[in-house]
Amino acid sequence: MKIAGIYSFNGGTEYIQAQFPSLLAEVEQAIQAVDAELYRTKTSAEKTMPGKKLFSPKGLNRGFKEAFVNLGWPADIRVLCQYPVQYYVNGYQGLPHEPTAFRSMDFVKDSLGVEVQFGKYAFMVYNVCAKMTIFHKQGFIQAGIEIVPVKEFASNMSTGVSYFEQFVWDLDQRGVSNLDIPVMIVGIT
Repeated sequence: MKIAGIYSFNGGTEYIQAQFPSLLAEVEQAIQAVDAELYRTKTSAEKTMPGKKLFSPKGLNRGFKEAFVNLGWPADIRVLCQYPVQYYVNGYQGLPHEPTAFRSMDFVKDSLGVEVQFGKYAFMVYNVCAKMTIFHKQGFIQAGIEIVPVKEFASNMSTGVSYFEQFVWDLDQRGVSNLDIPVMIVGIT
């Protein structure tokens, strides 16, 4: 795979280039190591493209996991969640706490977090505007990289997969909050 676009959210690109140059090189190496054609395995049953061979998001995620793990990036870093119950109204007990509730990040190495997203738009926004902030607050990361498909690549996946151009437009329109951390958005094809 190759990088087709880069967007700097809250100075993310500049920060990562300055603070994590060797890790950024590893991220670029991992992207290049994934052969997308190996994951063109999904046969579409959608009305708009019946029988077309599409890229499998699950397969692509496996390819990225292998590439990052081979470079020494621990996978699936988890933060356990203890959900608050003190906000229930009087008389409501709720269900017992789920002992294995957690939030996870795809890869974290030396305070740099990486998320690979081939899903719906809401997951991209959640990763950058909520999850990375949580992992920063918990002391796991200083900055993040979000790897997403560009429109041309996403058009060869099932409908509903979001893409770089849409995501960048929305982040531009949203602007930066004082809670946001530096994030580099990488569009791949």
